[in-house]
Amino acid sequence: MFPLSLHRDFSLRDLNTFGVAATAHAYLPVSDIDVLRAVRNDAALNALPRLVLGGGSNVLLTRDFPGLVLHMRNSGIEITGSDDDATYVRAAAGENWHRLVSWTLQQGLGGLENLSLIPGSVGAAPIQNIGAYGVEIKDCLHSLSIYDFIDDRVLTLSNADCAFGYRDSIFKHAWRNRAVILDVTLALPRLWRPRISYADVAKALAASGLSDPTPADISALVIAIRSAKLPDPAVIGNAGSFFKNPIVTAQQQHTLQRRFPEMVSYAQADGSVKLAAGWLIDQCGWKGKNLGAAGVYPQQALVLVNRGGASGAEIVALARAIQADVQQRFDVLLEPEPVFV
Repeated sequence: MFPLSLHRDFSLRDLNTFGVAATAHAYLPVSDIDVLRAVRNDAALNALPRLVLGGGSNVLLTRDFPGLVLHMRNSGIEITGSDDDATYVRAAAGENWHRLVSWTLQQGLGGLENLSLIPGSVGAAPIQNIGAYGVEIKDCLHSLSIYDFIDDRVLTLSNADCAFGYRDSIFKHAWRNRAVILDVTLALPRLWRPRISYADVAKALAASGLSDPTPADISALVIAIRSAKLPDPAVIGNAGSFFKNPIVTAQQQHTLQRRFPEMVSYAQADGSVKLAAGWLIDQCGWKGKNLGAAGVYPQQALVLVNRGGASGAEIVALARAIQADVQQRFDVLLEPEPVFV
């Protein structure tokens, strides 16, 4: 017998930060692992296509979903231990990411401050290997627990097991459609140093006059920077940065730099070069432009927005038009960050 909290023909408009109207054939909030096991053991539910949803900040719903949406709603944050190097904090997958960051800062723990105000849930963060201002979750993730739908078991994966890459992890590949992240354990450094390699953060710190900033100070600066550049999803629908910053060879970067001397780029440890996707889009004239009810945010070309009533198809059309223009002008293919559903 399936759980009583199962809903049919459920609206997902309020469960995705783009605010796109879409309906799920079936919807089930997940408060604990027993709910996941009930789904697995129900033949009809287990046969449906599955979509695991957290904060809805990294998905673009392009149509109604014909299967079962599992909405992670488990909660809880706790310090589980410490050693000479780190304090360990475990958070449930259904927790809000920024709430977790704020909680660690209230405990006097640094390490997550550069990731302040990133929308979404804790469970979704490792899937995308979220990052901002020189820090990624892989830098502080110790381990996580998953439920394996195929073998009906709970596993603990280490940082190395997650095979993290730039906005990438094993959950987009080998564990895709099989694993559900239950909780995440972070190792926050006992010896903390501010991470201010990004120009925006360094500039804001210099302007603040703080000579010995705390983790909370850095968080406040990051929140101010993000608030000035990025729209609040509660006010205007968006999924944050829509495109990944493309990574090219040093030779390709050199060729482009000769043609476009003002081009923004960042050398990588492996010899490749990361380009600023927002700069490329801006150079193609898209900042502030609309295509139907979908548009590009005037303050940050990397952000696509729902101007009001945009469908997933309209946002996809805008993204495709931007990709085509950037590829034609720079011979660089932009890859979307959100998952298209």
